[in-house]
Amino acid sequence: MNSVITQRFIKCHNKLKEENRVRSSRQFAMSLEYLPQSLSEIIKGRRDVTIELLRKAVEQYKINPVYIYTGEGPMFMSEEDHKSFRVLTIVTNAQDDERIVHVPVPAQAGYAGENIDPTFIQDLPTYSLPDYKYKVGTHRSFDVAGDSMEPTLFEGDKVICSYLEPTLWENSIKDNYVYVIVTRGDVLVKRVTNMISDKKQLLLISDNNYYQPFQIDLGDIREVWYVRAKISPFLPSPQNIRDLMRDEVKELQNTIQNQSKLIFNLNKTIEKLILQNE
Repeated sequence: MNSVITQRFIKCHNKLKEENRVRSSRQFAMSLEYLPQSLSEIIKGRRDVTIELLRKAVEQYKINPVYIYTGEGPMFMSEEDHKSFRVLTIVTNAQDDERIVHVPVPAQAGYAGENIDPTFIQDLPTYSLPDYKYKVGTHRSFDVAGDSMEPTLFEGDKVICSYLEPTLWENSIKDNYVYVIVTRGDVLVKRVTNMISDKKQLLLISDNNYYQPFQIDLGDIREVWYVRAKISPFLPSPQNIRDLMRDEVKELQNTIQNQSKLIFNLNKTIEKLILQNE
């Protein structure tokens, strides 16, 4: 007996034939560059549908991946849903275990591109981690660029993330947590405020106060990844630590001086009031 995902795929195939969107199973297979004999094996329950065949079917016939994987929602996406959707390519090892794909800074512009080629993802470095939580679901890691998330994250850090399905964004994106937001042109690591239910937007916030928060429309978001951990390749140098402590001490001195001036002026005012009342 084939998997429930394969069973739903077969139902979509049969629906396409019922609505005359494809003339035959052979035409369906050929349109997806798939062997008709192999498709026949899937339909007869002798093998399961492959991830690559699912990807092509989603792109070609707008099959709804949410229905395929959860059984919820319509079998097929609307034109509007399909335009904003892109299939998430995964990489597996010989044992069919999913590996973590790493997206370094030089690859991030291409990763956020409008039409990403699956081979682009497959050529990126991959690895696995021993923790069980990284064995369930899809995970990806990204290089941190710039200083907008200091002192939480520094340039050169790597964040390890869990994929968040688009259907879960409205209810599962938590305020003040850190996410990787892939837009139609950029990869952003930010703290987030969820405004999807009210404004169809996310508010992206940097931990570095030099950078102002900004809003991004839901339609501009391609992927959302929840940051679960970070890998830091280095520690701040002793010189940087001394500079930071010196700046903090200087700021404290300025605060004490300002408070001393306020107390002095307050005492003068009190003395004047006492003299006036005598």
